[in-house]
Formats: sequence, structure tokens, C-alpha cells
Amino acid sequence: MSAPAEPANRAAAAELAAAAEQALPRYLADLAELVAVDSGSYDADGVNRVADWFEHRLRSIGFSTERTTPGRVDGHRFGDVLVGRLTGSVPEEDGGARIVLVGHMDTVFEDGTAAARPFRVLDGRAHGPGVSDDKGGLLAGVTAAELLVRHGRTAFAELVVLATPDEEVGSPASRPVTERTARGAHYALGLECARENGDLVIERKGVADLLVTVTGRAAHAGIEPERGANAALAAAHLVVALQALNGTWPGVTLNVGVVRAGTRTNIVCPQAELYVEVRAATTAGLDTAIAEIRAVAARTVVEGTAARVDQLDLCPPMEHTPQAAAVLAAALRTGADLGLRIRGASTGGVGDANLTSGLGIPTLDGLGPVGGADHTPEEWLDTAGAPGRIALLAMLVERLGRR
Repeated sequence: MSAPAEPANRAAAAELAAAAEQALPRYLADLAELVAVDSGSYDADGVNRVADWFEHRLRSIGFSTERTTPGRVDGHRFGDVLVGRLTGSVPEEDGGARIVLVGHMDTVFEDGTAAARPFRVLDGRAHGPGVSDDKGGLLAGVTAAELLVRHGRTAFAELVVLATPDEEVGSPASRPVTERTARGAHYALGLECARENGDLVIERKGVADLLVTVTGRAAHAGIEPERGANAALAAAHLVVALQALNGTWPGVTLNVGVVRAGTRTNIVCPQAELYVEVRAATTAGLDTAIAEIRAVAARTVVEGTAARVDQLDLCPPMEHTPQAAAVLAAALRTGADLGLRIRGASTGGVGDANLTSGLGIPTLDGLGPVGGADHTPEEWLDTAGAPGRIALLAMLVERLGRR
């Protein structure tokens, strides 16, 4: 991947910054409208109302749109995946880039939260469910795209806006659509909001979910316990051994989060289950940790018991690669043109950007406005700084548009 082209000058930056400032009142009015819609991950109808809103807005800008209705996953019905596409003025064969902006429409909050905690602005901060995570970020992406179109700054091959319905629960329904849509893109920009200190996100840990099933042998606990093999006891040893792996490898954490064993106190426990989560900043780190978990499980501590390890799910890490670092460098230069002092940061949380990075696409996240206290009643978004972040995103798209 070649380095991104040099940016527009400071005068061009000032033009977009002024336009973003003028767009702030509408941005806040739109955000209030979006926050007023309950759209928890399992509220398909609510998520689709948000998708309707964004689809109408994208079409008004000139995007073509398509929606995919996922099937039921694990008994849950999810909202639609929305994809908007805008053809730019520089074909790919002439060096134009295909850029994907990705964000999510769902929140972690239950129905009724929007009415209980309506949108409000207090002391320069907007509050409300999903205001930062991620309605404010997704709206910033669409607003940035609108500014580029309005000012005739579409020197890219294609700009894609991808809005997902289920990021907050691990993207079980949207992941195939995300991977199909993003595959082959030159860059991906995540619309999660920036860190509280303004940093962008250059690295997110990947997550592997494992199930360790321990089998033993049942017996009457009072009459002939010696005939049994206690799977609960073996599981207890495993919990201690697995938790002790923390600190073994840099950037890798492990948690035995759920333990289930036995059915009755008068039966020697014949089976136990451990649900284990592993997080790592690199694919190599995940692979190493999973291999060691399998090795630990294979060692029998309680005679007559055995353990099997099954991988239930894997979300790839968003790795800090040289290609991603080049995108961050472009963002930092763009920020400097706008008078913004920003840096790149790492986080243990996962998001849509993990999936684009997992495809080998240079990915940078945190390009929404500054926000914080996500997943809590105190969730907030910095209103005064929002125009600068919208301008940053728009200029970064322009900067990356010519490869």
C-alpha cells in the first residue's frame, strides 16, 4: 500500500472547518432526533427506524443504498445492515481509493431509555442514550460526506458508509455483510467517538471465546464416592491454572467468566463447563494463548476426568500495522492543519473496525466527535469540538482519496 497523498493546504482546511461549524446546529438537531429512538441491539424495529433515517439522509446526499435483513441468530432477530455507496471523481484505475466509513446504529440500552433520559445539552456536552456510542459518530460520518459532496471534493473512487445493527453484542448477524462490503477497500475509518482526551484509536484487542468442557464420572456421593471422578474439582483446578496465565504474554489477558458444574449435591459431579475469554493485541498473541489453554486443559489433575476446548467465536484484533500507522500519520497531519493536537491510542474494547482490520485493510478508528462514559447514564458528547472532528474526518477522506 502506497503512502497517502499530501493533503489540501490550510486554506482548504479552513474552508471545511467553517462549513462544519455552520453545520453544527443541524447536526445537533439530527442527533436529538436519533437519540430519541430506542435502538437496543435486540430491538430490530427500533434499529430499523434509525436505518430508515440514515437511508433517507444518504439518498438526499447522492448515495445509492442497499439494506440486508439478517436471519435470526441464536434466536434473536436483528435490524437491517445499511450500506450507502457514493462514486467519486477519480476511478480506481487512475489511483482513486475506495474508502469505507463504518459505525453502528444499536445501543446497549433497553426500550424506554430514550424517553427516560431524553437528549439534552448541558455545559457544552450533549447527553442521551447512544449520543456518543455510536449515533453521534455515525452521524458525523454522514455529515462529513455531505460536506465533501457540497464542496465538490470527491476525489476518490468510492465512499462507502456501512451502518451495522448489532455491534454492541459482537456483530453476530452483520459480520458477513461487513466483511463482504469492506473486502478490497483501500482504507477503513471507524466512526466510534474519539477517546475522552481526543485520541484516535490505532489498535484494538481481538477476542476469542472458548468453552472448556470437563467430563468426569457420576457416583453416589454418600455410598460409593470412590467410583466417581469429580468434574467440578477438575474444573476448579483449571480455573486457577488458566487465571494464572495472565501476565505470561505482553498485551494478552484471560478471564474465566462463567463456571457451571453439577446438578445435585448427592452426586459426584460428572460434567463442568468453563467459559473463557482471551484478549490480545495481535493474532499471534491470541494463537499463542489459545494453544497454551489447550495444553493446560490436556493435563489431567483429577484422575478419571478429561477436558475438551472448543472455540466458540473469534473477533480479530485491529492491529497496529505499518499500513495503519500511515493512515494515523495522515490523520495527525490533517489534525495539525485544523489546529487539533491528537495522538493514536490502544484499547481493549472491540468494534466494527476489528473486522475491517482483520481483512487486512489499513484501519483507523475513533473518528467521531470526542465523547465518553459510554454504556452508562452519564454518556456524553462534546458539542463544541464536534465541528472540528467532522472537518477532520472529511479532510482525511479527501487526503486518502488519491492513493
